[in-house]
Amino acid sequence: MAEGQKYLALGLKFAASIVFFMLAGLALDRWLGWTPILTLVGTVVGAVLSFLNIYWALIRDEPGSQR
Repeated sequence: MAEGQKYLALGLKFAASIVFFMLAGLALDRWLGWTPILTLVGTVVGAVLSFLNIYWALIRDEPGSQR
């Protein structure tokens, strides 16, 4: 069960960071009047960083990993 909780936490972190960066981009768009440029950039940046975070966590947890 602990393994499942670890991967559930990774999934929630993935979703939360995408939403966070999207909302940050939306707030900057509304402040600067650039809608929707920064919202799209924030969403893409959040998705890429989230994917890399999960990828590195899974590589680190792989049996026989040196990290």
